[in-house]
Amino acid sequence: MTSKPDNKSSDTPSNTKGQEMWGGRFSAKPDAVMEAINASIDVDQRLAEEDVAGSIAHAKMLAAQDIISEDDLTAILGGLDTVIAEIREGKFAYSKALEDIHMNIEARLKELIGEPAGRLHTARSRNDQVATDFRLWVKTSCSTRLDQIENLMRALLGQAEKHADWVMPGFTHLQTAQPVTVGHHLMAYVEMFSRDFSRFADAIHRMDESPLGAAALAGTGFPTNREMTASELGFDRPMANSLDAVSARDFTIESLSSIAICAQHLSRLAEELVIWSSAPFSFVRMSDAWSTGSSIMPQKRNPDAAELVRAKTGRANGSLIAMLTVMKGLPLAYSKDMQDDKQIVFEAFDSLDLSLQAMTGMIETMVFNKDNLAEAASGGFSTATDLADWLVRELNIPFREAHHITGASVKAAEDKNVQLWDLSLEELQSIEPRITKDIFDVLSVDASVASRQSYGGTAPVRVREQISLWKERLA
Repeated sequence: MTSKPDNKSSDTPSNTKGQEMWGGRFSAKPDAVMEAINASIDVDQRLAEEDVAGSIAHAKMLAAQDIISEDDLTAILGGLDTVIAEIREGKFAYSKALEDIHMNIEARLKELIGEPAGRLHTARSRNDQVATDFRLWVKTSCSTRLDQIENLMRALLGQAEKHADWVMPGFTHLQTAQPVTVGHHLMAYVEMFSRDFSRFADAIHRMDESPLGAAALAGTGFPTNREMTASELGFDRPMANSLDAVSARDFTIESLSSIAICAQHLSRLAEELVIWSSAPFSFVRMSDAWSTGSSIMPQKRNPDAAELVRAKTGRANGSLIAMLTVMKGLPLAYSKDMQDDKQIVFEAFDSLDLSLQAMTGMIETMVFNKDNLAEAASGGFSTATDLADWLVRELNIPFREAHHITGASVKAAEDKNVQLWDLSLEELQSIEPRITKDIFDVLSVDASVASRQSYGGTAPVRVREQISLWKERLA
């Protein structure tokens, strides 16, 4: 992802630069408030790398099509090399009077090379220019998220492999339901994040079209080669409709939707880490590197990183709604409303960037407490379903009847304040006379998880199969 420049924009009052860039239509400079609301350079300077890349591709195409001379091309490329070097070194002076990154770069290019700079904007508009820059930035940022999601999946796989047969309680309604393995629980998140990966990959595929050359909205009368610029910029193809090219922002909406869904998955995992690391549960100990202390209570180890990941989901959701709202009523083609799209998208990608890195760090370094997990897994009559299944499987009792027998057995154990497997055979037979001593083979937690060998089940053998498959896929 393109790094955010440290440069600050100049707050110099309006000058004639802005008028020169607009041309001869305006005779008076803009009001100061108009300049403030109209300028986007504080935000879109993050598109500097993409803007220069787009200009280089455009200039090469213009020369190849004999629209500008080779001398002009040489001057433009040399000037753009200087501009991008200044930007990377933090020496570039941004001006709010020049509104945006495109006009700032063009103005500096003119200072460097003179007249040839004015030829660069032939057969393009700021409309297709910003659409190209932004699409490039989002495409690159989605690719970075793919790498980060893979890293998180690998971290989860590592922990799942180490704990493929460690038992823990599986919950519904946050109440103990059935025992599962730690590996199985973690592999559920591998599946979730794999779908997030596919959503970002799909978004990249759909946005892999170049708007450059659509000009303001209607295309151009110059003999341009849009396939050339698309290829130069790494796009699969040029966009087929010039109106769509300059006005489409659904690629940002799709990306923000992917961000919001991924953030929701991160939030669910973060919530579990918060619960698991709390004293009443003590399922896991979070690394000091991802915990904080209290200013007044010296015993505290707070899972602040997980809590902050959980909180950032609200930002992701808000960004998606904001972008949908910005775009919902815009007629074709370009409207200035779209200037507000970039800050929304930048913030959402930045937020997910931090969240994915933090979650990966937490997962890699957390330590599970085997004894506490096993003790919790055996509580809450977690093997009651195994009793009901045994009655159906071995005694051919209809499940609803088996459910009733199991409920009565749970009540008997509850009244005695013992576990199901602590009931005597005689006590169980007083509820259902056909029960035999073989029932005790299925009532332990380990026997329960080992028996769940259906595809996608929690049995360690199935968990290890899935871990092996995912390791191959990610290799």
